[in-house]
Amino acid sequence: MKWQMHENSIFAVLLRSPWWVSVLVGTGLFVAVRLAIPDFYAAFTALPFWVIAAVAGWRQLRTPSAGRVEKTLQRLHALPREGFADALEARWRRDGYEVVRSRGGPIDLELRRAGKLSLVACRRWKAERTGVEPLRELHAAGRARDAHELIYIAAGEVTEQARAFAGEKRVRLVEGAELAMLLG
Repeated sequence: MKWQMHENSIFAVLLRSPWWVSVLVGTGLFVAVRLAIPDFYAAFTALPFWVIAAVAGWRQLRTPSAGRVEKTLQRLHALPREGFADALEARWRRDGYEVVRSRGGPIDLELRRAGKLSLVACRRWKAERTGVEPLRELHAAGRARDAHELIYIAAGEVTEQARAFAGEKRVRLVEGAELAMLLG
């Protein structure tokens, strides 16, 4: 079973915030607590926040800039569908997945690793707007195949209804910066 942090916990919120926010929270906690207990214990109390700051800083350092994301997305838009699928396949093979191209249906790639099946839909990746319907098709195919993870690739805008559906049905949307990092 994979451990997952609750999305509204203080640590999850701090991981999504700029790194310096965690530094400020940790330092403020250290200053407040050291009034009551020795410095060593106060530092130990603030340590989780400083670790979160380091993790958040590392993630933010690795995240591409908006300009780089835009350039990468433009380069990806210029690729034909087969070239895009080839790039995805090569990337996931490097990450240790066994990749099989699916013929027909809403699924484009089947990923297997450690006995778990992930299904990827990237057929409509160039669409200007993605609605709920392709996500419903992916979800139905995932249920029929008993997939562990469902991934939908989108280079365009995803509607709010589609985002809500993806959140409710646990469909992972790969778009924007995440897509640029995946294929950049």
